[in-house]
Order: sequence, then C-alpha cells, then structure tokens
Amino acid sequence: MENKIIVNIGKGMFSISLLLGSICLFGYIITKITQFAFYGYLFLIAGFIINLIIVIILLVYGSVNKERWKACLTAISIMLLNIPISILYAVIGLNIL
Repeated sequence: MENKIIVNIGKGMFSISLLLGSICLFGYIITKITQFAFYGYLFLIAGFIINLIIVIILLVYGSVNKERWKACLTAISIMLLNIPISILYAVIGLNIL
C-alpha cells in the first residue's frame, strides 16, 4: 500500500465514526427517539472494537514495513482524534437521558 492510501484509511475511519456518532447523538437530541440513544451506545462499543482492530493491523503492518511506519502512525493519530469526541458525546448523551 502507498502512504497516501494508509493515511486515507485513518481519515476514512475517523469520518465514518464521527458521522455515525453525530447522527446518533443529534438524532436523539432532535427527535427524542430513544432508539437513537440505544444505537449510539451500541455504536460506541462496536466502533471501539472496529477501530482497535484497525489500529492493531496498522501497527503490525507498520512494524513489518518500516518505510510505511510513519504513514501508519499518522493514520492511527487521525483515528485517535475520535476518542475525546466520543467521550464528549457519551457525556452529553448520559446527561440528556
């Protein structure tokens, strides 16, 4: 894989996680349908597992291919930006319920 593709994987996972989390949070805030909150917390757990698997794969791939190590760390750091956002969304969701 090229470095650009690796970084795009990180950007893509960041975008997907942010989009789905925002849909769940703001869907509940706007409509008060509790299924948005339920699926939001379900997504929080599933998203954590999926992102963790991708981080592990990127770490292993970067360890094996040393010339791709920096790109893998860049992708991982982009994905890690979701952690404070997820915590903020969880706190907001818990305070609303």
